[in-house]
Amino acid sequence: MNRLPSLGPRGEGWVAIQFVLLAAIVAAGLLGPAWDGMARLATSLVGLGLLAAGLVLAVRGLRDLSDALTPLPYPRPDAGLVETGVYAHARHPIYGGLIVGAFGWGSLTASPVALGLAVLLLGFFQLKSRREEIWLVERFPGYPAYRERTRRLIPWIG
Repeated sequence: MNRLPSLGPRGEGWVAIQFVLLAAIVAAGLLGPAWDGMARLATSLVGLGLLAAGLVLAVRGLRDLSDALTPLPYPRPDAGLVETGVYAHARHPIYGGLIVGAFGWGSLTASPVALGLAVLLLGFFQLKSRREEIWLVERFPGYPAYRERTRRLIPWIG
């Protein structure tokens, strides 16, 4: 697990990659739909639901993190470990919300490229969260126990 690169003293490179992936997902969805008709209607409805769920999860994560919030994966020096609110159900709900939202966007826009990039985003956040957790374990003695009882990215989903 320690073999994951820091990509900067506080993980700045991880954030840069994240923004490139998110921008690529948005752009891919704007290229135009790959299907239409009833399939498009069905995937649009699913996409809207996923977008809404992703937004709720990410915003709840932002709100519950409060003063501990940082765009970087390295924890703030004055932050405490947050285990309440949505963080009682997922260790990285903001990442989870972005993933769910990316799948929603790909479905809503009927974009196979956006959906493929959403899969890539899922893998990216798996790696980024592992790197972040190396730092969290170093900083918070209670983190290993929290990790054992809490899902990684999305509440109620492995």
